[in-house]
Order: sequence, then structure tokens, then C-alpha cells
Amino acid sequence: MKRNATAVWNGSGKEGKGVFSTQSGFLKNLSYTYATRFENAVGTNPEELVAAAHAGCFAMKLSFVLGNAGFTPDALNVTCTVNLDQGAIIESHLDLTAKVPGISADKFAECANEAKATCPISKSLTAKITLDAKLA
Repeated sequence: MKRNATAVWNGSGKEGKGVFSTQSGFLKNLSYTYATRFENAVGTNPEELVAAAHAGCFAMKLSFVLGNAGFTPDALNVTCTVNLDQGAIIESHLDLTAKVPGISADKFAECANEAKATCPISKSLTAKITLDAKLA
């Protein structure tokens, strides 16, 4: 399976602007600028999209890992925060709050750590990946 997205950038690094589009068409000409990336202006940026991808991938992978262990989660709430420092994403931190009926704390931690290590986005990142996981 292959997926793609495109980015078009016009102008200089600081004064220019760009757009993202995805193969599915769900994101189409989503704009980004220096200010949305480095100055917290309203809009998106590559790092935010990496964080969204990691959170979504981890949540889905954990659902599969839990299912293989005989558990069905009621809810998996994941926030991912990426840290960009000196031109590189150096860390991706996953905050998970989960509601999983019948699971022990130890089994939950085991499943969460397995998902962290094996979700495709985790496997593609060279950044340090950390996880705080708790049952609701």
C-alpha cells in the first residue's frame, strides 16, 4: 500500500506560503506559513501533521493489540506532542487515557508499550518516543 501527499511552497522561507494536499482529497490546499510553523499563528504545519499521524496510528495499533489480547477498548484518547529542536523532531510524546473493561494495569501497560514500539509511525521516526498511559 502506498499513500501520498503533496506540498507546494511559494516564496522565501520566512515570507512565503505553502499548501498541503492529500491523495484522498480530505486535505486540499491546506495552507501553512512560517508563522503557523514557528510562531504559533492560526493554521497547521508539518510537525502538527506528524503529531496527528502518530496519535492516530498509535490509537489504532493499540486497538489491534488489545483485541489480540482479548480486550475491546471503549475509548482510547491519545494526544501526541512532537518537539522540534534545531531543525529536527527530537521527541514524540504520546499521552494516552483509555477505558478498557476488564484489563489489569499490568496488561494494559504491556499492550500500550507494544503498540508504541510497533505502530508504523513509531517505527518510521528516529526521534525519542515516550508514553504516559493511564486507565480511566
